[in-house]
Amino acid sequence: MFASYPLQLVALFAIGVLSGFINTVAGGGSFLTLPLLIFMGLPGAVANGTNRLGIFLQNVAGVGKFRALGVFPWRFACIVAVPAVLGALLGAHWAVTMGDAAFKRWLAIFMVAMTLVSLYKPKSRLIPTEEGEYEYSTGRWIAIWAAFFVIGVYGGFIQAGVGFLILAGISLTGYDLVRGNAVKVFVILIFTLFAMGVFIYGHKVDYGLGLVLGAGNGIGARYGARASVKGGHVFIRRFVTAMMIVFAAKLFFW
Repeated sequence: MFASYPLQLVALFAIGVLSGFINTVAGGGSFLTLPLLIFMGLPGAVANGTNRLGIFLQNVAGVGKFRALGVFPWRFACIVAVPAVLGALLGAHWAVTMGDAAFKRWLAIFMVAMTLVSLYKPKSRLIPTEEGEYEYSTGRWIAIWAAFFVIGVYGGFIQAGVGFLILAGISLTGYDLVRGNAVKVFVILIFTLFAMGVFIYGHKVDYGLGLVLGAGNGIGARYGARASVKGGHVFIRRFVTAMMIVFAAKLFFW
């Protein structure tokens, strides 16, 4: 624990800013916030639920910034949010009913798995229409829905690293990583709203810490959205690779 409660809040806010930036540009910021919340004394399930409040506020800010910058494919994002929400409700139910010790074991396993997923660099041969949108066959739509349902299950269960999964799933859609990030923050915003309801119903949210974390997350998200658009596809790809190395080192040494 930190020396005093005010120092905990300062640290939580600062890590929130950093994780909000990381989550918006790439993913994996919850690998920082979840362990911190547990280190501050919250049980695993409560830390998981409290982190969702921060993520929700983060993505409200992120979506607003991507829309203002004109890179938000809202129609596609709304469509894929539907299977993601269905999966998230299932995943959140598992997280709330799981014991604390089992949750911490799964957290460790998924941290390793998501670090490996971040190695994947999405590519696509799809050609956009003049409006910048993509048309998909029925088979591709089924693959996209199935992928976002699985993403939702994982996001509802543990959240940490779900951004890596979505960016990998973007390989099915044709969008570059800039618009892919805009889709990502919207989808996470929507399914987090539903998943958070499950945690609230199960009394697994510390609202005070969640709001402090969310304030930091929101600031970081706005800077992350701006950096994504300004840096472009290449910057995001390099940033994702860098985060993969950082989180792999974190897992190896701690």
